[in-house]
Amino acid sequence: MPRRTKIIATIGPASESPEALRALVDAGMDVARIGLAHGTLEEALGRMHRVRQVSQEAGRRVGVLVDLPGPKVRTASFGSEGVELLADTEVEIRIGDAKSTADVVEVDYDSLFHDIAAGDQVALGDGQVLLQIVDVGADRATGLVLHGDVIHGRPGFRIPSDRLSLSTPTPEDLRNLDAFVGESVDMVAVSFVRSGDDIRRVNVAPHPEGPLVIAKIETQAAVQNLEDIIEASAGIMVARGDLGTECLMEETPHLQKRIIRDCIAGGLPVITATQMLDSMVQASTPTRAEVSDVANAVFDGTSAVMLSAETAIGAHPAATVATMARIAERADEEFDYVRWGENIRRLRMTDVDAPTSVTDAMTGAAATAANELKLAAIVCISASGFTVRSMARFRPQAAILGFSTSARTIQQLTLSWGVTPMLAHETGGYEARVAEALDLAKETGHILPGDVVAVVAGMTEATDVLRLVRIR
Repeated sequence: MPRRTKIIATIGPASESPEALRALVDAGMDVARIGLAHGTLEEALGRMHRVRQVSQEAGRRVGVLVDLPGPKVRTASFGSEGVELLADTEVEIRIGDAKSTADVVEVDYDSLFHDIAAGDQVALGDGQVLLQIVDVGADRATGLVLHGDVIHGRPGFRIPSDRLSLSTPTPEDLRNLDAFVGESVDMVAVSFVRSGDDIRRVNVAPHPEGPLVIAKIETQAAVQNLEDIIEASAGIMVARGDLGTECLMEETPHLQKRIIRDCIAGGLPVITATQMLDSMVQASTPTRAEVSDVANAVFDGTSAVMLSAETAIGAHPAATVATMARIAERADEEFDYVRWGENIRRLRMTDVDAPTSVTDAMTGAAATAANELKLAAIVCISASGFTVRSMARFRPQAAILGFSTSARTIQQLTLSWGVTPMLAHETGGYEARVAEALDLAKETGHILPGDVVAVVAGMTEATDVLRLVRIR
């Protein structure tokens, strides 16, 4: 069985050259994530253009996800060599951007002393260092290091989100997004989302004309407003690093499962992110705990798993992608497809509008037929990708071939679980579109003469065609 769970790799200094990008594509990267927290807009645009060029040369579709950093408060630099903050020591906290040391942490946020209070716990980075605020004055604060570590560069300084004065997306986020929208970027992730209104403020054209808008769930407020955020979004990212600093550590795995389940039930692709193979930033192999973490995300039903520092600044970017691909492929073999489909069907067929109910019924029936009859593939024909994403939520055992005449739709389907996106050209009636899709599937070796496949098509506002076809 080929791998179904998609892999996202973050592009950075270690992986931005054409040679390094080609190695990532060959290793199994399905979507390239381009962050805007570090570097310039021009550098980020250059990375996107190189990803597109390299993937085209490789003959493989790779989506591009731009990650807007949002109102992330950062420290001044600790330097590339890093500084160790020792547990049970006190540090002075100031507003500034000159330099951070083991004794003084400077923070680039003018409202800092308004938004923190004595007793707060503040995380640096993804929680490597944890401070407890002892006192706050007019121009400085004191923090006690509860958990120490070596910290590098300009890590985030995590203020409790319910008191952060800044909103998301920031004006800078929106200016940068305009540049990427002008280049037809496939997907955009919005950081520090607290409600559906944060997503609605992005204000881009609905997909596929505009990018898929993905909400990053990394605050307690986002967990509490998850239903509203799912309704406003086209996808969800479980950003476990920041989420784990706001919620109880022991709650994070349960939140991950809940968020994945609710998103897939809602028909949204969902990404599991942060520290998945973190030891491979330096090491050539992951820890066994990390291997289990990736596999368990697949068993939870995630659409994609994401690599961050591992490929952006790590020592072995392509090897890390290849390792994650092997882990995901093996986990896909053990996934309980039948039980998952039954659970999603039960969740979806309640209290939904008529067009969605029809689509749920048709795609659910196709998944059941594929599992019971051991079909070779499910051929989905959809202009917007809605039918294909609906099909993917049921996690059928058969391959999903997603056809659209929209190049934007095809690029956006690179994020969808189990989907092989394929560009079609036929814009005529149903029979002509099905004939072209089957011919393309045969030409590319996805189906063979004698195979039986399901054909699912959205010819109106809902998915309204399902039939079984024996390939000649």
